[in-house]
Amino acid sequence: MDLELSKTLQNTVDKLSEKFADSFVKVYQSTGDTFILVEPNNIVDICRYLKEELHYIYLNDIFGIDRFTSEDRFEVVYNLVSLRNREKLFLKVRLPEEEPVMDSITDVWQSASWMEREVYDMFGVKFNNHPDFRRIYMPEDYDYYPLRKEFPLLGIPGSIELPNSTPDTE
Repeated sequence: MDLELSKTLQNTVDKLSEKFADSFVKVYQSTGDTFILVEPNNIVDICRYLKEELHYIYLNDIFGIDRFTSEDRFEVVYNLVSLRNREKLFLKVRLPEEEPVMDSITDVWQSASWMEREVYDMFGVKFNNHPDFRRIYMPEDYDYYPLRKEFPLLGIPGSIELPNSTPDTE
């Protein structure tokens, strides 16, 4: 690997690629950050290993990306921090447009609960084994996912009841 990684970050990448060879896809850097792309099938084990063995104890964020491509349209990105080693990395998985589903990591980090719900609510990515899987911003019966690229900028007329914005004239 010809990336310029710190010694501890290189150690993390090497250990992950050895332990999870079947799930490890690639490592790359962008804007000074390190990204590790893995298959979604072992995400819980990979996260548990990063937390318990490699000391990435802080889950800073989980967010979704709509790549708007025909293959592996959605990405779920985990922003992880090792306070001990003063390193951060981004763990990424890609999911198909049809039925984007993966396992929840709430057993590893309880704080993942709200973040996974947000990714579901905005992108439609479903998380298996989530302890409280429901929408967080949009109504439960809302049929759309507002951060998908095909969602209209002004919303879908009539898809959600808006409060009365005209003042009462009585």
